[in-house]
Amino acid sequence: MTSSPFSCGFAIIVGSPNAGKSTLLNKLLDFKLSIVTPKPQTTRKKITGIYHNDNCQIIFLDTPGIMKPQQKLHESMLGVIRDTLKDADVVLALLPYSGKKDFVDREFAEELFSGWLKPVGKPVIAVLNKCDLVSEERQRQAEEFVRDTWHPVSVLSVSALKGNNIAQLVLAIQPFLPLHYSLYPEDTLSTAPERFFVSEIIREKIFLLYGREVPYSTEVVIDEFREQHENDPARKDLIRCSVIVERDTQKQIMIGNKGAALKKLGQTARADIEEMLGRPVFLELFIKVRPDWRKKNNLLKSYGY
Repeated sequence: MTSSPFSCGFAIIVGSPNAGKSTLLNKLLDFKLSIVTPKPQTTRKKITGIYHNDNCQIIFLDTPGIMKPQQKLHESMLGVIRDTLKDADVVLALLPYSGKKDFVDREFAEELFSGWLKPVGKPVIAVLNKCDLVSEERQRQAEEFVRDTWHPVSVLSVSALKGNNIAQLVLAIQPFLPLHYSLYPEDTLSTAPERFFVSEIIREKIFLLYGREVPYSTEVVIDEFREQHENDPARKDLIRCSVIVERDTQKQIMIGNKGAALKKLGQTARADIEEMLGRPVFLELFIKVRPDWRKKNNLLKSYGY
């Protein structure tokens, strides 16, 4: 009995804000690579996660949620999706189950399949997320509805949170991977540098600790990342960050009464950063006001958008 040939390629995950794209990527990798919060639009930039098994290597590309742009930041995020679609060998269209008679958000699905994906011409796997919330009969009906309406190459119900059918999803992706060799070493989880994930951890804590519009108005910039611990175990790595906000009132909220809110942010972020890096760090956070930074091309560019 001959084993199937090794395959490798790029799979992009697309969907609406809060569809579960980042949760799915983390479950596929069995590692928390993408930040996850209950608030929509947490992911702003493309995140690359690399999955390995004996038969394949899949370079997953997690993208921001598709929504109607309200400012230049959103336009930049949608540009990331368009550019990433060009690189994909296969597209995972993530559609969460809904309580509606159409099983999923039909209006969004129509926009996704016809407006975004049809012109690209890439094979699309429809991934119906949150199947742990619906019956098997409803899953069967939903899969049939999506298959007959938009004609993806495959339809699969999964639970990104619980892990249902994740192995089956990998098997569904494999036939569309074109290369017969791996692009990255087996121990590589992502192509992004450590400092990117440090800034993402801090952003996640801002989303979790602060309410209302404050998290959406913030950006985290790593000003200094000095690795000192390896050469001198008595010294911690030094990480200095600027947390950018749009208004003085937001700066006051970020700092809190007698600095309590900022201190809590630093403590919770540092714990996760140290766990990710596997070494102690000294984290300094500075709050800076840059009025309407989300609307200014020069600032967006300097922040990597």
